Amino acid sequence: MEVMSDESCATYRQYVQGNDDFVKYFRQATPEQELASLPLGSRPSKRKSDGGIESLRAIPWIFAWTQNRLVVPSRLGLGSAIKTTYQTHASLIKEMLQQWPYFRSRISLTEMVYSKADSKMSALYDMSLVDDSLKIMGDDLREQLVQDKQTLLSILGQKEPLEHDLWNLNSFELRRPYLAPLHLLQIEALKRLRAQPEHSEYEQVLMVTMAGIATGMRNTG
Repeated sequence: MEVMSDESCATYRQYVQGNDDFVKYFRQATPEQELASLPLGSRPSKRKSDGGIESLRAIPWIFAWTQNRLVVPSRLGLGSAIKTTYQTHASLIKEMLQQWPYFRSRISLTEMVYSKADSKMSALYDMSLVDDSLKIMGDDLREQLVQDKQTLLSILGQKEPLEHDLWNLNSFELRRPYLAPLHLLQIEALKRLRAQPEHSEYEQVLMVTMAGIATGMRNTG
C-alpha cells in the first residue's frame, strides 16, 4: 500500500503540479470560477483568483471536476499505481481483493467513479470552453482515464464497472439520460456567461444545471 501510495501521489502531482497551466485549464474546463458568484456555499471557492493549485479550496476542486465528468480528484493516480504494482505482485493484489475488506471497498468506490466518469462529455466542455493551447491537458487526462479504467477491469475480470453491484449500476443508468441535456445547457450557459458576464439570467441557468448534475451524480464534493 505504501508503494502504491507513493506511485499514485507522484502521478497526481505530475498532472496537477507539473504543468504551470494546469489550473488555467481547470478553470476553463469546469465551472469552478463561476462558483464564487453563485449562492451555493458559505465560503469562497478559492483563496486567490490568480493563484495556483494551492489557492483552491478542496470542496470546489472536487465539485467542479464532478460537473464536467472527469472526476480527477477521485481517481487520478490510483489506476497507474495498481497497474505498476500488479505487474510484480499480482498474487498479492488478488489476495488483498479477496481477503482485505478495506482494499476491496476502496476498489469498489473506484469502480463507481469510473462508471460515472464520461470522457465524451468532458471533451464537449473542452471543445466549447478551453483554449486550443490547453486542450492537450484534457486529452491526456481522458487517455489516462481510459487506461486506468481498463487496468481495474482487467484485475477484477470484468467488462464494465459495477457488474457485480447491479443496484448501484441500475440506479445510475436510470439517471444517466437526464444528465446529458443538463451538461449541454451548462456548457452553453458557461460559454455565454464568460462572453457576457453582465447577463445575470445565464447565472440562473448555470445554478440550476449545477444542482441538477450534482443530484444526478450523487457525488458533489
